[in-house]
Amino acid sequence: MKGRVLVIAGSDSGGGAGIQADIKAITAMGAFAATAITALTAQNTLGVHGVEAVSIPFIRQQIQVVLRDIGADALKTGMLADVPVIEAVAEELAREAPGVPLVCDPVMVAKGGHRLLASGAVEALKRVLLPLAAVITPNIPEAEMLCAREIRTPDDMLAAAESLLTLGVPAVLMKGGHLEGDALVDLLVTPEGVTRFEGTRIASRHTHGTGCTLASATAAGLAQGMALVDAVARARDYVRAAMLSAPGYGAGHGPLNHAVRWG
Repeated sequence: MKGRVLVIAGSDSGGGAGIQADIKAITAMGAFAATAITALTAQNTLGVHGVEAVSIPFIRQQIQVVLRDIGADALKTGMLADVPVIEAVAEELAREAPGVPLVCDPVMVAKGGHRLLASGAVEALKRVLLPLAAVITPNIPEAEMLCAREIRTPDDMLAAAESLLTLGVPAVLMKGGHLEGDALVDLLVTPEGVTRFEGTRIASRHTHGTGCTLASATAAGLAQGMALVDAVARARDYVRAAMLSAPGYGAGHGPLNHAVRWG
């Protein structure tokens, strides 16, 4: 086992997304996952049915005790529900883990449509957390909220990513899964250039947790010393294999097969 990743995110009781998906993905990459849980959700493949917040002092304590003892080679953030949580997490990471690469998955809306980020918190996310990130991994709806613009084409994706770079983020992995059509395009955009990842869409309703899984698998790669582009490429291959072998659980957006063997 190589590489330590601290994940700061919400729990998914259905096991398909959130902290549960993060732990499974990081473990599948051969890295070690530690966690700081920001919220509890009552959730299944049909949606989010309830949310219980974790107190700010306890979120801070989880981060502190992990980093001061176990440490971390990479960080990953997911569901940070409101401004106080975002500010507390940013403060702790700046103090306890300066220079440790952060993969920020700007979780805003659950697969079933339940809003996971309070209105008004987008500006706090942009102001205090994104500048700490090594890479952010927005899907198209999240990027539209961050940039306040519509995204309908790969060219729109590139323009949005370039806009996000102006916030002080060194890299943006813009995920194109919400665009229409059989072709699938993701863009890794940095000030040095653009890496284009192309594939074909998988016709499946078992897509719950794809964003969490991709971001955590990428964080595991960074924790293991991989270059960002290589960490993203490996993470995408893993997510695709996990989708293709999804177990078919639930009546809605089902989970991936995080235990898949791939490559």
